[in-house]
Amino acid sequence: MTDDTHTASLVDKLERERTLSRGEFKALLAGRTLPGSAARLFERARAARRAVYGNAVYLRGLIEFTNYCRKDCLYCGIRKSNARAERYRLTRKQILECCTQGHELGFRTFVLQGGEDPYFNDRRLADIVGAVRAAHPDCALTLSLGERSRASYKTLFDAGAERYLLRHESAAPGHYRSLHPPGYSLRNRMRCLSDLRDIGYQVGCGFMVGSPGQTDDCLIDDLFFIRELRPQMVGIGPFIPHKDTPFAGEQPGGASLTVFLLGILRLMDPALLLPATTALGTIHPQGREAGLRAGANVLMPNLSPVAVRKKYMLYDDKICTGDEAAECRACLERRVNGVGLDVVVSRGDCACFTRASPMSEAFPAAKLTEVRSVRPQIHAGR
Repeated sequence: MTDDTHTASLVDKLERERTLSRGEFKALLAGRTLPGSAARLFERARAARRAVYGNAVYLRGLIEFTNYCRKDCLYCGIRKSNARAERYRLTRKQILECCTQGHELGFRTFVLQGGEDPYFNDRRLADIVGAVRAAHPDCALTLSLGERSRASYKTLFDAGAERYLLRHESAAPGHYRSLHPPGYSLRNRMRCLSDLRDIGYQVGCGFMVGSPGQTDDCLIDDLFFIRELRPQMVGIGPFIPHKDTPFAGEQPGGASLTVFLLGILRLMDPALLLPATTALGTIHPQGREAGLRAGANVLMPNLSPVAVRKKYMLYDDKICTGDEAAECRACLERRVNGVGLDVVVSRGDCACFTRASPMSEAFPAAKLTEVRSVRPQIHAGR
């Protein structure tokens, strides 16, 4: 069997069985540059997306409402040790104004994203969440606020938040440690995702592609973890260094590997909500279009006030920081139409979302300490 034929057979098996063994995933990743391998994967991924979502692409209105953060992640431009970051917080009124503008532009999901800012305690956040839901009952509200307690997540869920994005960044314990200072725990990250899932959120996880020290084995750990978690959303984008972080001199990740992984994720779960991220558009001028052609079906334009967008700089050279919201939406609609898809005015819920059984049933707490320990169960019967 030639390399091309073997890679094609792996794509066929992934489409059919929704998973591969570790060795097969490794071979598929190794063969991604072979003639026709990516094209075959993307063709199947588009078909899988079409079967569930048709030609629909969903917009999420992103509101980056605080760049204060108590965390010191080595890759992040708003890490607490970055003294050059110009800090800001949006007021409750400003956040609601962003939502009103977004609603007028056809957004039916708002994403409140920020650093882990102690100022925004449960009381303040619950008030904001409740105000947004009261003003826009036809919209979904997503939070992306990092690690919090289970009680905090429950309070915000009860206030009206329905979705939560928490990228796990790496499911390989050693690699996770290399991205964070001492004291940061992959176990706690997994605990947060478990709590969110148990409470009833539509859950999103994800990882950077090409971050320092990442190997194909790390990526396969991520794919296996995603299979076990069964999230409704997965956000991946290329690692892009920030000049004021310890990773300033590191090489960025690549667009081609990122979009190949999007294709894999789509075949692993055709009902996933998969963004073509801003980071993908930053690393390559046609990155978001490539993501859509690989099976993505979500875009997240910025609704934050233009005056603060350059202050929420997780990585260097982030695109669209100067565009007005209406201008940005029109631009994205043209891009979406250009690849034969349609922006729809919709909440864009995950097609197969039902309240999940407790994550602990599928991924016991004892296994969270060392993700690699689940491999015997993962490969059983294969």
